[in-house]
Amino acid sequence: MLSTGDICAIVSGFFWSFSVILMRISGFTIPPLPLTLFKSFVAIFGFIAVLVIQGGPWIPDLSTMAWLRLVISAVLGISIADTLFAAALNRLGASLQALADCIYAPSVAFVGFLLFGEGLSALELLGGAIVVTGVFVGMVRTKEIKEPRDLITGTLLAAGAHIIMAVGILMVRDVFRETSLVWVAGFRFVVATAALALYALIKGERSAITLGFRRREAWKFTVPMALLGPFLATLFWIAGFKYETVGRAAIYNQMSTVFIILLAWLVLKEKMTTRKMLGVALAIAGAVLVSLSGKS
Repeated sequence: MLSTGDICAIVSGFFWSFSVILMRISGFTIPPLPLTLFKSFVAIFGFIAVLVIQGGPWIPDLSTMAWLRLVISAVLGISIADTLFAAALNRLGASLQALADCIYAPSVAFVGFLLFGEGLSALELLGGAIVVTGVFVGMVRTKEIKEPRDLITGTLLAAGAHIIMAVGILMVRDVFRETSLVWVAGFRFVVATAALALYALIKGERSAITLGFRRREAWKFTVPMALLGPFLATLFWIAGFKYETVGRAAIYNQMSTVFIILLAWLVLKEKMTTRKMLGVALAIAGAVLVSLSGKS
């Protein structure tokens, strides 16, 4: 029986998969840094709109340490991790990027174990292992890889992005369990965007701050990308961790791999190999096992 947290984690993966496809298309004309800045700006407007409708809170009562952890979380989980993710996507293509994301579930589960002592049942561990196995099975160099080294570099960038992302979000789980999800998500994006803009200024790349806004011909891709991923997917992603154990939510998030590979085949015309199909089948089987295991 799927819980509220399970559903949120699956929905997050679904929204994220569409966002990744649009990010791949946008990446053909917009580099990682300005693309990350643009989607973060758009996401912030979405969070502000929801907070206005909800009526706040605008400044919750948090300890100094909680504020500090939120700031560090934002820089790690968004400023750095999202930029690494975009760079990996440019090198691997959407389907191989999705397969490289196999590090996500074990990373989140491991960080959850270290921080909170949360484990998984035997059936959930088996299901998670099958999901990860399916992702590894599908890894193979395709025509989307321009240089042989891009497969290794892209995979390392994707792995690094998810490890950093896991640490970034889970270090503030106690905060978003006691505070508005919308506010926490919005604040993290405000801090992350400010950090990225400062980095661009220091590096002398001022044009990167506004490039996404100036490329109006790409808005048909970049605006829905930002709303589906950084805005909607982020809200459901955090909600999954709020209402479900870390490892279980992460395994359901990993289903985005399946969605992305299928969408990459249908929309981007990336080749659907036998290995990719086998990987998708294993990932689905693993997720089903997790769902049958019941609440952990």
